[in-house]
Amino acid sequence: MPSLFLRRLSNDDREAMVIRLHESQAGNCFICGKGIDLAVHGDSTEVDHIEPVSAGGKDGPENFALTHGPCNRLKQASDLRVARVLAAFAEIADCVALENRSPNLGDVLAQYGGRKYQLPIDVSSGVLKTSFPDMDSNALVSVPVYTDSVSGFRSCFIELPIEYLHHDSHINPRAIGTNLRKLVEEFHRRRPQLHVGLAWIDTTEGDRVEVNLFDGQHKAAAQILLGARILPLRIFIDPDTDVLLTTNTNAGTALRQVAFDRSVQRSLGSSILSSRMDLYRQALSLDQEDESFSERDLVNHFQGEGRQMHRYVLDRVRNSITTHPDNKLKDFIEFGGRSTDKPLSYSAVESTFYQFFIDSRLLTTPFNYKLEEGSNPRQLEIDQTVRLMNILADQIYIGQFETSLGTSRIESALRNGKDIPLGHVRAFRMSRQEVLHGWVQLVRQVMQLYLITTGMAFVDSRLLQKDLPEACWTNVENFIRALKSLPLWVNRDLALTAFGGKQNYDYWHSVFETGESPDGARIMESGIDVVAMLQAT
Repeated sequence: MPSLFLRRLSNDDREAMVIRLHESQAGNCFICGKGIDLAVHGDSTEVDHIEPVSAGGKDGPENFALTHGPCNRLKQASDLRVARVLAAFAEIADCVALENRSPNLGDVLAQYGGRKYQLPIDVSSGVLKTSFPDMDSNALVSVPVYTDSVSGFRSCFIELPIEYLHHDSHINPRAIGTNLRKLVEEFHRRRPQLHVGLAWIDTTEGDRVEVNLFDGQHKAAAQILLGARILPLRIFIDPDTDVLLTTNTNAGTALRQVAFDRSVQRSLGSSILSSRMDLYRQALSLDQEDESFSERDLVNHFQGEGRQMHRYVLDRVRNSITTHPDNKLKDFIEFGGRSTDKPLSYSAVESTFYQFFIDSRLLTTPFNYKLEEGSNPRQLEIDQTVRLMNILADQIYIGQFETSLGTSRIESALRNGKDIPLGHVRAFRMSRQEVLHGWVQLVRQVMQLYLITTGMAFVDSRLLQKDLPEACWTNVENFIRALKSLPLWVNRDLALTAFGGKQNYDYWHSVFETGESPDGARIMESGIDVVAMLQAT
């Protein structure tokens, strides 16, 4: 809301107030905390209400702050105190982005002085005792230990300084998402946290234990960012961490108690599979590194959860592709739900690459079958899917898609005559899920066509579990090169028709097959002839 107080100030009085605010803020921007040079930034600085007038803030000097103009315009909250907290988190996110990942609670703890110490404890006679000697406090803290009647797990409720908290990224690999802003705003309004964080400890480690927080990381992070130094927790004592992992996974999948993104679900499923493999080895007295058993053996062993085990097997394959260190395409995939920064959604990747190139049937060959020879079926499937993704990254996205332009309102901008690089337009259009679904199937046909014409036997559902010849990969590269050269990807007129709204899969299958949409609109001169396109290259 515009300030009547500021509008009534003379230029001299306003300048004097800016100087006073600059001095009171130690020369720093209220939001980002970085320096303001009045000689350099003078015209681009802004004075704004700390607490919005609409929320009860006063329209007077005591409620003003000095900011960089860009910081104030890009703030994520109307209350400058909340905006300052979110800006601090954005800095953490920028730092870990250099590691090609998103921030989690561990990153927030590290920035704010957490995860420093192990906690000294004694658990006996139904009581957990501890103190905080590393923080110059020898006061004894005692809390009762309860035994859960359902799981049999022991636990206690306690408040701990953040210096003793650590994040368990194994049980909870979820990154901190956009809902952090709402939590920061909620806690800033002094509304209480309704659910305590969950952690676990292993007392067999000795007299000092690591407190591993695995649930409630968003709430914990929001409080820490707002200055909290002590957090309430429920701590499980010597639990079966495999049960905690399964419970946390089910909360975000089958039970839908937590909004886990699909990519997080795949990571959790992969972790559970690794845990089940360990349990299988223990049951059969196998060596810790033994992989002489198959996917089918695992599912048969854990008979009570056959469907879940099947999903965990496939989660492991998907997660191995997604997190593969050589995967160039992952830089262009949005893993955390909706976003306007990257062209590909994780959902689109699952409905195309993973649907068309990962065999959902369980293998009966051992996990280590021909692994050293480079002929392991699942590993070939993973590596060759990554190879396909890399071809797409090289030809369509790298040096073409501009993150600064993103994906928001591209077609609208084209309709309004805005000049957008054609490479960016092409990458954006080819990434739309319903479009991607159509042409990735054509890539699959290119592979099948090569194997058929060369007389090589193959199982259709296990296309990439067999090492494809280099000539086949050359065909794939040539086809994608020809495909991306089609005029429809950069045709501005199609911003009003084919690309003007969200179409379904059938629409684009019709376009690629006949050149026309189902309602008879001409989108391309003709349908795509895979053989003709390969011959043309």
